[in-house]
Amino acid sequence: ICILRNVTEIYSQERRLRKNISSKGHVALYIFEDLNGNSKPLLTAVARAKKMAKSNRSILIIGESGTGKELFAHAIHNESTRKIKKFVSINCTAIPKDLLESILFGYKEGAFTGAKSGGQTGVFEHCKGGTVFLDEIGELSMTLQAKLLRVLQEGVIRKIGGTKEEKVDVRIIAATNRNLEEMIKKGEFREDLYYRLNVIPVFIPPLRDRIEDIPSLVTFFIDKLNKKLNKMISGSDAE
Repeated sequence: ICILRNVTEIYSQERRLRKNISSKGHVALYIFEDLNGNSKPLLTAVARAKKMAKSNRSILIIGESGTGKELFAHAIHNESTRKIKKFVSINCTAIPKDLLESILFGYKEGAFTGAKSGGQTGVFEHCKGGTVFLDEIGELSMTLQAKLLRVLQEGVIRKIGGTKEEKVDVRIIAATNRNLEEMIKKGEFREDLYYRLNVIPVFIPPLRDRIEDIPSLVTFFIDKLNKKLNKMISGSDAE
């Protein structure tokens, strides 16, 4: 089966994606104090994340959708020695697989028809000394998994169309809501990459396991809504 796509559309989509990533400012916006709740499961996760933030090793954040994995990644970066450097967040499900490689690793001039003159810097190179957050890491293709493994093992990348490997200094924080161990059994995820990423796992509890945090969360969102709508909503209104 051969799938043909207009190359102009692909390049336009890549430019839009790069512009969208750049517009975020490459800054971690949250700290651990922004995490709302005092339940034991949440405080345990925060304590572990704070401790591991000081390390330079990769971190795997595991949790269901909506549990705040990206917020934790922001807070970990701001607690680390890399906090004055860039923080770039990439959602692996939001970027088409045929574009993700060029966005992460960049490409050399002439790597393909229509390649930008002078080539293009990838996220890993652009984020020198900082942190790259890869959300939904389980969605990476096997090809990209192999290239990511080289970043973790050797601290090097090879751009598309390049012949030489280039040194990069980045810390990788990955997140997933999938069972990577089950994916390994099915041949969908590399076991060696899993153990490289899973050096320091942080488990984020779902809200059903910390129901005592619900009142403070309700108050937080009511206050946020009041500011947005310039109104005063009470707890009884929310009920």
